[in-house]
Amino acid sequence: MVQQIVFIILALVIALCSVLAVTSKRVIRAATYLLFVLLATSGLFLMLNYHFLFAVQVMVYAGGIMVLFIMAIFLTHQPGKRVATKSSWKVTSSALLAVAGLVLCGVIIVRNLSCAFRVVTEHEISMHTIGQALLGTEKYQFLLPFEAISLLLLACIIGAIMIARKDRGVKEIEKVENEETENSETWEKSL
Repeated sequence: MVQQIVFIILALVIALCSVLAVTSKRVIRAATYLLFVLLATSGLFLMLNYHFLFAVQVMVYAGGIMVLFIMAIFLTHQPGKRVATKSSWKVTSSALLAVAGLVLCGVIIVRNLSCAFRVVTEHEISMHTIGQALLGTEKYQFLLPFEAISLLLLACIIGAIMIARKDRGVKEIEKVENEETENSETWEKSL
């Protein structure tokens, strides 16, 4: 009974914060709601006794990716600025596409449900096997894609810093030019 109550609470947090993350007009609030979704998802993994996925969800997504999102928001936007509202046809078409995607996912899940239960009940994959698959260099192992993604994230961070520097440089130049014109006008008035 307690597990069902905890599941219902986590499911409500995920559903509510997902909607708030998409509909929020402030970028920082949307990122915070996304953080709550990721943490509640890690709670679901913990309920299923998937301790490895719980740890990965908390460390990689809730920790690393959210820090990256928030840092990118601070470097490229004004965090307090409101996001412009989209026109009604864009909202309607987005809602229709979301419903179509939900129906497609539902059909795929229903068709493969019996196969999934059969695979889960046959055997459980050990942590050692998962670790070998993630950090191995053989065929069907994922060290190279893992490193490629880390380089991609590094390039994104460097790009965000360069964009932020360019904006600050332009603003500083404009500020200096405005001060120079004000100084020259006050100097001319004093003459």
